[in-house]
Amino acid sequence: MTVKNRLSRRTLLRGVGAAVSLPWLESISSGAPATVGESLTEPPLRTAFMFMPNGVRPDYWAPAGDGEDYEITHHLKPLESLKSEFLLIENLWNKNSVGRNGHWPKVPAWLSGGFVERTTGGDLDSGGATVDQAAARHIGSETPLPSLELGLDPPRTGIDTAGGGFPRALGSFLSWSDPQTPVPKEIVPQLAFDRLFRNSKARVVSGADPKHPSLLDSLQRDDASVLDLVRDQAQSLRKAGSKDDQARLDEYFESVRSVEKRLDAALRPQKRWINQGKFPLERPAPGIPDTHFEHKRLMLDILILAFWTDSTRIATFMLGDAQSSQDYSFLAGVRGNWHGISHHRDIVTQREQYEKIINWNMEQFAYFLNRLRSLKEGGTTLLDNSMILFGATLKDGNRHDPEDLPVILAGRGKGALRPGRRIRAAKQTPLCNLHLALLHRMGIKEASFGDSTGVLQGLS
Repeated sequence: MTVKNRLSRRTLLRGVGAAVSLPWLESISSGAPATVGESLTEPPLRTAFMFMPNGVRPDYWAPAGDGEDYEITHHLKPLESLKSEFLLIENLWNKNSVGRNGHWPKVPAWLSGGFVERTTGGDLDSGGATVDQAAARHIGSETPLPSLELGLDPPRTGIDTAGGGFPRALGSFLSWSDPQTPVPKEIVPQLAFDRLFRNSKARVVSGADPKHPSLLDSLQRDDASVLDLVRDQAQSLRKAGSKDDQARLDEYFESVRSVEKRLDAALRPQKRWINQGKFPLERPAPGIPDTHFEHKRLMLDILILAFWTDSTRIATFMLGDAQSSQDYSFLAGVRGNWHGISHHRDIVTQREQYEKIINWNMEQFAYFLNRLRSLKEGGTTLLDNSMILFGATLKDGNRHDPEDLPVILAGRGKGALRPGRRIRAAKQTPLCNLHLALLHRMGIKEASFGDSTGVLQGLS
C-alpha cells in the first residue's frame, strides 16, 4: 500500500514510534478564586460570532442615512437604545456560496469564506477552518476553554436531496477546526454551564493504544514536544505524500501543537481576569427547557457568564441551524416554523409572521448586548471589552439573496472599534476582510484569511 492510501490520523504517529492522545482539558475551574498574582491587570478582549438563520426582509433592515445619522429600521428597532454600541456594516458577502444551495453550504462559509464541497456526507469538506478556531489556535491556551460553541437545534443527518444534495450536517455547525472537522456545539444548558464550572480529567478521544505513551505522559516525563520526538520521521512521511496528504499532515501537526499548548496552559495556568461580584445564574435544570424563550435566554446567559468569568474569550452561538424548523407559534399571530415562514412569497400575512420572528430574535440579541453593557469591569463594561459579530448568511430569506449580508458588529473591542455608525463597504467586499480585521484586533497578525482581499477599513 502507498503512503497516500495508508495515511490516517491514527496510524500516523504510531508509524513513527509514538501514540498521541488528544485530550479535552477542563483542568482549571472557572469558579476557583485566584490570588492577586494570578490575575490580569486589565480586562481581556472577548469575541463572539452569533449566527441567525433564514435571512431578513431587506427593506426592513437597510436604513436611510449615512455615518452616525441613519434611521432605525423595523428590524433594528429592538436595538434602538443600543445604537451607540454597534456598527451596521453593509455590502459584505461570501462569493464562494453564490449560485449554490440556499442554506446548507452557506453556514460554514460564513466564518471561513471557503468553497463547501457537495459530498455524500461521510467526507465533509467545509472549505476551511473558521475564524473563531483560527483565533482559538493562537489565544485559546490563555483560558480554561480555548473556545465555547453553543446552539439550540440538534445536529441533522442525511443529504438534503431537494436542496442541492448537500449534507445537512454542514448547516448544523458554525465552527470548524479544519475542513473535515466541525466543532460540536452544546445545546443543553446544564451541560454548557458545567463546562464552565465542573472539572474533568483529561480523557483520550482519539482511540490511541494505551500500551504506548500518551502526549501527557511525554510532557510530564521530559517536557518534550511529541512533534519534536517524531520530527525526522514525520518529515520523511510528509515528503512521500501527495499535496493533499501534506496539507492534511500540516493540519494534523498544527492540531497536535494546539493540544500541547492547552496542556502547557493547564500545567502552568495563565493569568486570568477576575471580576468582582457574581453573575446571577444558577445551574440550569437537566435537559432542554420547556420553552424556546427560556432555552435561548439560558444559553445567552451562559455565554455572558463564560466571558464574565474569563473561562473563554472566543465563542460562537447559533440562534438556529441553516433551515431552523423551530415552531414560533408561541408568538401572537404566528403559525408555523421559521424556515417555512421565511418563504413567504410576498404574501402579506406570511411576510408579517416572518417579520415578527426576526424582530423577536433581534430582541434576544438586544437583551444579550444590554446584559454585557450592564456588567462593569475595570472602569469599563463587558461590552466595551468585546467584539460581537451578529449576522446571517442570506440577505433576503425569501429569495436566498447572498449579497449584502446583514452584519452587525457590536462592542468597542477595548478601544479598537468606534461603534454608533453605518459603514458601507464597496459592493461585494469579502466578509473575510472583516474577519481578518477582527483577528488583527485580537493580536493575530495574519496576512490573509479565507478569501480576504485585505483588511476591512473604517472600523475604528
